[in-house]
Amino acid sequence: MIKVGIDIGNSKISSIVCDIKTDGSKKILSFISNSNTYVNKSMVTNLVSLKDEIHKTISEAAKESQTDIKSVNLNLPAIESSSIFSESVINVSGKMISDLHLKKAVNQSDILDVIENYDVIQKFISSYEIDNKFFSNSPIGTFGDNLKLNFYKFAVKKNYTNTLSTLFKNLNIHIENYVPTPLSSSLATLTPDDKLLGAICIDLGASSTSIALFENEKLIFMDAINVGGKNITNDIARGVSTNVESAERLKTLYGSVISSPSDEYELIEIPMSNEPSKFKQINRSTINSIIKPRAEETLELIWQKLKEYNFHKKHIRNLILTGGGAILEGIDEYARDIFDSNVRIGMPLSIKGLDNKFINPQFSQTIGTILFNKSDFEIEFLRNEEKYKKNTVLSRFSSWLDQYI
Repeated sequence: MIKVGIDIGNSKISSIVCDIKTDGSKKILSFISNSNTYVNKSMVTNLVSLKDEIHKTISEAAKESQTDIKSVNLNLPAIESSSIFSESVINVSGKMISDLHLKKAVNQSDILDVIENYDVIQKFISSYEIDNKFFSNSPIGTFGDNLKLNFYKFAVKKNYTNTLSTLFKNLNIHIENYVPTPLSSSLATLTPDDKLLGAICIDLGASSTSIALFENEKLIFMDAINVGGKNITNDIARGVSTNVESAERLKTLYGSVISSPSDEYELIEIPMSNEPSKFKQINRSTINSIIKPRAEETLELIWQKLKEYNFHKKHIRNLILTGGGAILEGIDEYARDIFDSNVRIGMPLSIKGLDNKFINPQFSQTIGTILFNKSDFEIEFLRNEEKYKKNTVLSRFSSWLDQYI
């Protein structure tokens, strides 16, 4: 089976083509990445030019992999998203719990409800409880009096998905699945133990920073903020009066969030913003004094997201940093202090055929798109729900359940 992933980022457009065998083994057939200047803070700024760049990237990927690309998994930013947590409780009166009980609990919940102006991208059961006892997996076959299902639903603004849908339709390419950035980055970097024991994955992107939480092998939360590596670059450009290109270079080569006494004496020559032919000298400490506050703000905003939903109380001790911003020197040490967690830089998990230059945090979300399996993130008996409507077939089914369970 050929699976294709596309990532339309704020700095690049990437495409990955993977051959997945029946035994689950994978081989990368192509990986193409081109620069992109037509998206800013996950908003399309030039639709026509963006379409041309996507077409170019996909055409190059198709040629390199010798495949005909007709459908893709598309990475989706989590900016302006909505996380909805809900629950459904039914009485089972000491009976053995069956799939019919689960169906009844699901059907009387709001998991199928639409959200005005939003597209629901993910919806699933995050956990179960029987008589206040926690179950991470299906409790079918156990006995109890009260059964509770906890749900998680993730949605993004329709305006953005409608734009992408129209764009790809005009390219005659079907969007098989939308894969939110927090999830795709997690799939590419988290180990099975990370997902089981609990982990926070933070993707430090160009114009946004996203977060995903896993616990007991379940995805339990996703979100994002509109702050990323470009903010640091722009801060440097303004702070030392140079052009954006030079500021990006300064950040990459000399940037750090950890200060050193020697920084004061390390001089760097940079072009002046208003006169590129003229140069001036600054010391490294000047650059880092600009970087540190923005890096701190970014991580603190993500920490506040956890507090907003009370996830900070879970005390998850494994933090994985990925995305292009994860290569900033000292960012892992800084994150360790803010989150009070063990921290590592999340490199994409190696796949046969993947060029070493792409085993880099900035490509995690692209690689994650081809690791996404829809069946892992849905309620099994609702897989064909598009054939039904909650107020017709499923509502009659619920009435039948109410009579016999």
